[in-house]
Amino acid sequence: MYTDEDLYKAVKEGVFEASAVDNFRALMAAQASTKTVDEENFRLISGFNDIFVSISSFILMLSAGWVSSQVTPVLGFLVVAVLSWLLSLFFVNKRRLALPAILLLISFVGSSVAFIVSVFTVFKLDVDIAALIASGAGVLAAWAHWKKFHVPITVAAGMASLLAFVLVLLSKIEHFGEMIPFFVFVGGLFTFALAMRWDAKDTQRTTRSSDVAFWLHLLSAPLIVHPVFTMLGILKGASSLLSIAVVILIYVFLAAISIATDRRALMVSSLIYVLYAFQKLFNAYGMVSSSLAVSGIFIGSILLLLSAFWHKSRVVVFKMVPARFIKYLPPIN
Repeated sequence: MYTDEDLYKAVKEGVFEASAVDNFRALMAAQASTKTVDEENFRLISGFNDIFVSISSFILMLSAGWVSSQVTPVLGFLVVAVLSWLLSLFFVNKRRLALPAILLLISFVGSSVAFIVSVFTVFKLDVDIAALIASGAGVLAAWAHWKKFHVPITVAAGMASLLAFVLVLLSKIEHFGEMIPFFVFVGGLFTFALAMRWDAKDTQRTTRSSDVAFWLHLLSAPLIVHPVFTMLGILKGASSLLSIAVVILIYVFLAAISIATDRRALMVSSLIYVLYAFQKLFNAYGMVSSSLAVSGIFIGSILLLLSAFWHKSRVVVFKMVPARFIKYLPPIN
């Protein structure tokens, strides 16, 4: 099993001509009746061996961590972090297995953060300082992992840790709790901008940069969407026709951004809110017992139609995108 990045490396090494690879991609796209760039490919699994190694690694780390934690929880998390790094040296660096790489990255960063928290817990130190240092440890762990292994999801993991670090740092501000949705929203916009920067490096979606951007988009989507709908009062039961209309308009706007950037994460992350809005809308017209099912049928049908005509939708949306931004987006030709 090979990926677009493997083909890209083969061209760099002189194994294939660039024109031959381009023709191959065009052939595969023609058979699928779509554009290759619109498929939003990313490497998650290359074969069943990925699943086999992931399950085996999970069992080993869980068991070793549990046995070590019988001495002290601190040792348990430390053992998991060390095992995650050592397993990555072989299965990520040498074997280049995608799914184990993701699992081991999450395990390494998560256990590094948990190790710091457990140290502060054992010694009964200040909780706020523990949260600050732990989130900072997450950033450093992600950075170290990226420098060594370059797993695409690592940048998103580091960004999540950095946002947590900033939120903990700002938590000392008076009445900060009321401003959390705003800061999360800003963090989401910053993450989205970073994702677009990675996307701009590879508008053809053939290298690791595109995979890095994918995970950043996946992180940015809920960070942007959730605070917006929270501030609108949707999660508190606001169900006026005006609020429902606002939700639908926001979803249409997010859909347009998703189509233009050729990234579906924004649409997926806001599905629960638009389903809620349509359920309330159908309730208002007397369809109380079946409102959720009818909403699901309606939204599901729209999304499937959009998927079927994704490229044509991009052609339409591109006409509304300012010319200076076109060069940063995946092409439609």
